[in-house]
Amino acid sequence: MKDWVPALSDNGKPRYLQIADAIADAIRTGDLAAGDRLPPQRRLADLLDIDFTTVSRAYTEARARKLVDSHVGRGTFIRTAHRAVEEADPRRQRDEDLSMNMPPEVTDPELLAHMREGLASVSANLVSLLRYQSTTGSDQDKIAASTWLSKRGMVPSLERIAVTPGAHATMMAILSTIARPGDAILCERITYPGLRAIAARLQLRLVGIAMDEAGVIPELLEVAIERERPKALYLNPTLHNPTTLTIPEWRRLEIAEIITRRRLPAIEDDAYGFIPASAPAPFAALAPGLSWHIGGLAKCIGAGLRLAYVVAPDARAAYALAEGLRAVAVMPSPICTALMTRWVEDGTADRIRHFLRAESAARQQIAASVLSGFEFRADPNAFNIWLKLPEGAGRAELMGRMAGRHIGLMPADAFTVGAEPEEHLRICLGGAINREELRAGLLFLANSLSGGGWMG
Repeated sequence: MKDWVPALSDNGKPRYLQIADAIADAIRTGDLAAGDRLPPQRRLADLLDIDFTTVSRAYTEARARKLVDSHVGRGTFIRTAHRAVEEADPRRQRDEDLSMNMPPEVTDPELLAHMREGLASVSANLVSLLRYQSTTGSDQDKIAASTWLSKRGMVPSLERIAVTPGAHATMMAILSTIARPGDAILCERITYPGLRAIAARLQLRLVGIAMDEAGVIPELLEVAIERERPKALYLNPTLHNPTTLTIPEWRRLEIAEIITRRRLPAIEDDAYGFIPASAPAPFAALAPGLSWHIGGLAKCIGAGLRLAYVVAPDARAAYALAEGLRAVAVMPSPICTALMTRWVEDGTADRIRHFLRAESAARQQIAASVLSGFEFRADPNAFNIWLKLPEGAGRAELMGRMAGRHIGLMPADAFTVGAEPEEHLRICLGGAINREELRAGLLFLANSLSGGGWMG
């Protein structure tokens, strides 16, 4: 039997998780090796002065992570090193939608190991996670959501929080609740294509507000409110998709004053707000009681989760949202919800966020170097650039030239509301490609632009 006892701390993390984490750390450092026997559960409970059930739960957690094997009458043993990771299915390796603005994919081996450990842990409750469950998440999941939302300076009551099946489904549910066919919804002149699709499905009128370097222009917002009598204002205020613009705090205060005075609800799509180390306060903090805050996890964690953490203006609105979501999607995936809760609790989610921040900055540097001489908007934390095509260049022709290249391009047509699309393209820098593939694709883009005789 290995003479091993984990060190526990008072950091607020459940002790059973601390023990399981300590087992994983000891395997990585070599303090525990394949075949080593762990202390019997009652003996370890006595040594740590904790309940036997806590140790039993910790060993169950370690088995779920495929760190140990247990044998009745013999004890619990460290597993052979590489059994925890199954072979990847090559048929799923490059199944992606290049029309989407995708984050860079995690490549750090240690971080990937933590992510897989979380998935293995969740599988211990697989049977119960296959049941129908709450439309907006359990209290445990909402507590995790509250922890995550606190990174944006929000500490709402649990009754206002909803765990939902993604930002898109959430917007569908909100708009179907607060608006009827023919009603107007205000938005930025350049806006999220998904909003356009939702509005068309619900027969809502999107009214685009012209923007300057700080976002929607307050004077024009006032005019549109007076003229259109809208049901809501939709904004993507941090790392705006596709322009990468972040509305500064002073402009947010101007907009918040207008919607508060006009009693106009705001739908804040904060998909990218969790990426920067410091972003301006969300509208949920500036216009409380009026703002729907949608903290989508597709961009800051992973689109495959199909989850969002939502803060409703009040408890009554949260109830209405739950009813709308039940009609749209029944519930968020319990498996994905449990996985995200686990990642929030053990710090994996925050590590993913830090990885994306660093990797995005590196890719933005590549774009700045390769596309030097061309005009585009960018931000170190953004997953894309907003490229203005040279004089004489056409969106359709350039996209044709780039066909077959593994870089996502979207023309301004997809984003423009109530105006003639400009000659701009959104160039995604993320996705499954690595930095070298990105550089090669951007070089081809630069050569295509130069070769077309479009540079002065």
